Amino acid sequence: MAETQELVAFDEAMAKYDPVLGFEVHVELNTKTKMFSAAPNAFGDVPNTNVSPVDLGLPGTLPVVNKSAVEYSIMIGLALNCKIAESCFFARKNYFYPDTPKNFQTSQYEDPICYDGYLDIELEDGEVFRVEIERAHMEEDAGKLTHLGGATGRIQGAEYSLVDYNRAGVPLVEIVTKPIVGAGSRAPELARAYVAAVREIVKNLGVSDARMERGNVRCDANVSLMPKGATQFGIRSETKNVNSLRAVERAVRFEIERHAAVLESGQKVVQETRHWHEDTRSTTSGRPKSDADDYRYFPEPDLVPVVTTEAWVEELRSRLPEPPAERRKRLKADWGYSDAEFRDVVNAGVMDSIEETIAAGASAAVARKWWMGEISRRAKEAEVEPSELGVSPQTVVELDRLVQAGKINDKLARQVLDGVLAGEGSPEEVVDKRGLAVVSDDSALLDAIDAALAAQPDVAEKIRGGKVQAAGAIVGGVMKATRGQADAGRVRELIFERLGVQA
Repeated sequence: MAETQELVAFDEAMAKYDPVLGFEVHVELNTKTKMFSAAPNAFGDVPNTNVSPVDLGLPGTLPVVNKSAVEYSIMIGLALNCKIAESCFFARKNYFYPDTPKNFQTSQYEDPICYDGYLDIELEDGEVFRVEIERAHMEEDAGKLTHLGGATGRIQGAEYSLVDYNRAGVPLVEIVTKPIVGAGSRAPELARAYVAAVREIVKNLGVSDARMERGNVRCDANVSLMPKGATQFGIRSETKNVNSLRAVERAVRFEIERHAAVLESGQKVVQETRHWHEDTRSTTSGRPKSDADDYRYFPEPDLVPVVTTEAWVEELRSRLPEPPAERRKRLKADWGYSDAEFRDVVNAGVMDSIEETIAAGASAAVARKWWMGEISRRAKEAEVEPSELGVSPQTVVELDRLVQAGKINDKLARQVLDGVLAGEGSPEEVVDKRGLAVVSDDSALLDAIDAALAAQPDVAEKIRGGKVQAAGAIVGGVMKATRGQADAGRVRELIFERLGVQA
């Protein structure tokens, strides 16, 4: 039977169904080498150069566990309030796919290194929602396939595929939640906030670069619906490898609307994986979802158990940085932001950028003005996160320095930012190349003032008559004549001097 393509409006779906969520967040660790080999763990290198016989599963090779990856995994578990296993095993997850040259993935199944944790998630209005963590286990990443010759970039319809094994064997921690119920209409918002919180934690720990656009953090989002008042979960779908916060929120919302349409049509939801398409903001069918039995898990015979000790775990606990919640509380106090201002900063995803900008030399007020104002506006237009727009903290500091020095004004600073984003160089270089410096020569300003006064003699008489606020019209004329490059304050002073008026 063909897949139902219709959607039910979100509010209508929420009136009849309760969503059940589940998330599997994959975190690539930034160790120097891979999980089971000495091959470099580096992003962006020439394809198929960071590989070893172990990564390719060549006969006679034996894996060796990366101790740093184990320690990073334990630190993630501690930050997620998990229990740490005294002993755990690796297992083989058997399946064939071209990006898995061994025909199995070395992972953990029955014995994860971290289990029974939780994370308290604060939503935009301050409501806190506890997400229970079932497990966080260690595994290796697969290679990367690039499908070419088709219209969608996916294997369906592609003429051929290229495989890069540089990523094969990169250390991963997979964080799996327990089923999440009770979120109701806030389910999409919770999805985004949860993944954002996990990303914040692993970045704060320093165990992952946490760049979603690079796939350092990827989310598989599980969604099912059950009728209001029911207790049995519905059939779930799993949207794979969603790699932005905005996409996680949109994918969950879309799947809720799609599931509701399927159920309303009298059909059954298919348990399957699905692909998210950012261009159409929709999902499409992938493959039927396999259960654990289909993977024929069995203990990895080439690896001994990982055994932890209380002393080792406590030593790792002592390395943990300030928890994100405590850090937010401290930063809010240090910066002097109100509750609403700081909540807006967190929700906009610019807290780290503001912190780095302040560390680079800007005031808290200036950093907030730029990141919550012009930069966030442009990021929204480009449909990217503010941190992904291409504006560095140092750029903001330089822009403010130019404004404070009187070389440019706020309006010109926005034009300078245009040049920086266009790749024209630093703010100083853009000012020079575009000729955007404020006109500070009094003689040039007086010429423009005289022209504006001659064009508006009635305004001049009003100013002489005591209506000094009318000077705004003359200032506007001067600003237009100088393409916004005049110092408005100095122009106002010169107008009053010219007319012999005491301001």
